[in-house]
Amino acid sequence: GPGLIFLDPVAPFFSSLYIAFFGGMVIAAPFVIYFVAQFIVPALKRKERKYGLRAFGVGAVLFAAGVCFCYFALTPLALRAAEAYSQWMGVQMPDWRAEAYFSFVCKFMLGMGLGFEMPVILLALVKIGILDYAKLASMRRYMIVINLVLGALLTTPEVLTQVMMAIPLQILYECSVWIAWYWEWKEKRA
Repeated sequence: GPGLIFLDPVAPFFSSLYIAFFGGMVIAAPFVIYFVAQFIVPALKRKERKYGLRAFGVGAVLFAAGVCFCYFALTPLALRAAEAYSQWMGVQMPDWRAEAYFSFVCKFMLGMGLGFEMPVILLALVKIGILDYAKLASMRRYMIVINLVLGALLTTPEVLTQVMMAIPLQILYECSVWIAWYWEWKEKRA
């Protein structure tokens, strides 16, 4: 792809701060969660602690999977699509502004990581009793639209990456629906 350039004398400094800010958020997140958990966990029952620990573990894995999926699959696709679109318009892109590139990649990866947290939230609501399989199954049409809107908000303005982001979000939603069904089936059987 095109090279990265800075067009402003202070841009390298601000770009470094921007990257450090997002990197610091990711590195500090486990510590923040630990200290918040120290405050909340003593008030929980044994069963709630067990579910909370499982949700935290699954959430951490899903967040990492979302960031990796975004970085290795979606970001190269989005950048190639942006370059192809500029060539289609007849505009050469020999270089990109580094600040815009770093901002885009950081927000894109953070948004995808947070989007992959959807099953944890939905299944926690199922365990609490706010949602169940029937409600999740009936919301399927709305979730398709919501996932497409999330794809439009968190990605580039072109359709390919929007759909590429919405597809895994919808797959995760369907997995949540089937896990909720399995939990209900297991309870009825018991």
